[in-house]
Amino acid sequence: MPFNPYLTRRQCLAALGTTAVMPYSNLFAAAENKMRGALMILSTPYTNSDEVDYEDLAKEVAFCDRCGVQGLVWPQNSSEQLYMSKAERIRGFEVLAENNSTTDMALVLGVQADDTAGMLEYARIAESLNPDGMIAIPPTSADSLEDIYAYYAALCEVTDKPIFVQTSGGPNIELTIDFLVKLATDLPQCGYIKEEYGRVHERMLALQKYQPDPIRSVFGATLGRGWLYEMRIGTDGVMTGGAMYGDVYAKLWELRQAGHEDELRDCYSKLLLIQNLDNLIPGVRLYVMKKRGVFKTTMSRRSDYSFSPQQIEEIEYRFEALQPYLVS
Repeated sequence: MPFNPYLTRRQCLAALGTTAVMPYSNLFAAAENKMRGALMILSTPYTNSDEVDYEDLAKEVAFCDRCGVQGLVWPQNSSEQLYMSKAERIRGFEVLAENNSTTDMALVLGVQADDTAGMLEYARIAESLNPDGMIAIPPTSADSLEDIYAYYAALCEVTDKPIFVQTSGGPNIELTIDFLVKLATDLPQCGYIKEEYGRVHERMLALQKYQPDPIRSVFGATLGRGWLYEMRIGTDGVMTGGAMYGDVYAKLWELRQAGHEDELRDCYSKLLLIQNLDNLIPGVRLYVMKKRGVFKTTMSRRSDYSFSPQQIEEIEYRFEALQPYLVS
């Protein structure tokens, strides 16, 4: 069944009950300032015995705080969420909530699942930990935009906090601009978009026509490889798996806010220099996390990573270029 664009706001709110019908005029007042800038999707550390290393996950929070990023996101695909058990994800929620409680960083918990019932299990636990927001990849079980709409509507019954709608990673169904605008109009929590579908920058510019209401934030992703352009066309931030370079992402945002365009370009070019190694030297990001003293290992559930002397020399050579932008 095709998505029904004529469902009215009143019909939607009546269906959602008391959580969704609460006044929205100042619902996001505190969240608005937090949901901008560099939000890092955390990598997941593992012990040598392939267990999630929650001690290092806590260290990653402290590291990102020192880096000055605006927020943390976990677990998404960059966090290997598809390789983790339900118990591991829930324990990670708890560790992050506890260790982020004394920082100024936003905490966004990933609650996606294959279907609505699974997502709600994660969402209810996440909500009990009082994060600043949530993110949900569309459900892979969805067959239509109506199914996806119902999934996010159910999430809005659990939380009145900002919800990032990710436009990729779910079923092979395009979340059209009209759909995203309708979703955010009916469900104001869903006015936060992580845009990474198709002709991304055209879609970002199209979404900007609907800001600040009902679309409240538009974020880029893809490791920040398009972030310089995205900042210059007016997007609100980047949400990506780049915690190992968190201080560089934070510096990019600071330079853009200050209008230091020449230094911004230089900093961005240095980041791209090492990002270009990702396809040449698998595991380079985990190597950097270990090099910087955040992780004990370069273990991953995607693959076993090892590094030749030549690869290490190249990583170190390119990492050296980032030194002016790194925190100690």
